[in-house]
Amino acid sequence: MKKICLIILSFFILLPAFADEGKILPSATAVIENIEYIDLDNSVTQTKQNIQLKITSGEFKGNVIELENMLTGNPYYDIKLRKGSKVILHAEDNGQGIEYSIEDVHRSSTLLWLSALFCGLLIYVGRRKGVYSLVAIVLSVLLISNCLTPMILFGINPVLASLIICIISTAVTMFLVGGFNAKSSAAAVGVVLSLIFACLLSSITMFTAHLTGFTGENSLFLYSSHPELDFVGITISAMILATLGAVMDVAMSISSTINEIYETDCSKTVKELFTSGMNVGRDIIGTMANTLILVYLGGSLPLLLLAGNIDMQKFINLNQVVTEIASALIGSIGIVICVPFTALVASAMIHKYAKLNQDIKL
Repeated sequence: MKKICLIILSFFILLPAFADEGKILPSATAVIENIEYIDLDNSVTQTKQNIQLKITSGEFKGNVIELENMLTGNPYYDIKLRKGSKVILHAEDNGQGIEYSIEDVHRSSTLLWLSALFCGLLIYVGRRKGVYSLVAIVLSVLLISNCLTPMILFGINPVLASLIICIISTAVTMFLVGGFNAKSSAAAVGVVLSLIFACLLSSITMFTAHLTGFTGENSLFLYSSHPELDFVGITISAMILATLGAVMDVAMSISSTINEIYETDCSKTVKELFTSGMNVGRDIIGTMANTLILVYLGGSLPLLLLAGNIDMQKFINLNQVVTEIASALIGSIGIVICVPFTALVASAMIHKYAKLNQDIKL
């Protein structure tokens, strides 16, 4: 069964993109060797930078080029550069040659050392489980980037696509970390039931609140490229994906606890195991729901600061504000509902299969 799961998983991960995006010129990196500042005579707020750069990657590595960079005084749009800065160059073929422009500052090196620190700590603290967790994370990311994104762009219902990917990701994570047994299977079932409930609740919320699915500039940019997409469905999918991680944590914690209790005392009945699972779940609910709410609040801090300049009644009914609040509440509800779902399934499955001294035959 493990081989079959790996074959199916490999098929999804290696699934080719459905849409042909056409030839895209690869970007290049460059280092700024010199900057000359020029104040524009017709503007007191704009400054032009004449920049000399040396390309450090790509086909034209080693070439020195000169570009202009405008500073408008708006920190959102300005790209602040200095000598020695490493930048990303956008490359475009204009028919007469390659034309470059500065896209942004090169920042991926920071992500690399943060990722290395995370992976190192995860493996050091978690040992073998940490390695399995890291593999599950990588596979989940690949599923979302290589499968979910092409499926949505191809026109498949975003909610259905997200549920399929979440179910596969849940199975991979649970069985990698916990093994092929009743404990992991019960946790996976609890997660799937909770996600289906969250999906239905999200759909009802989007309909009753008349939400548009446009939550910021990223949605507008996507609409300009793919106006045919279902943005309401994409927003529901985002809510489901945001709920998945926390729900998996809760489900595995409850299932593992029930399994340990039953291994310690095999005389426990299904009802007693369910009660123990609910007691543990009640302790988990308080911290996990609070964690999820704080994650959303942290991501929406600029919106909260904006509330001081807007009438509260207008603010609380803004499309983006309602979407963020609804996402936080639906995620928290998913955590809460996961407790009885997982406790019920785990107590029944673990009692049955552990009593027979066997794991589920998958």
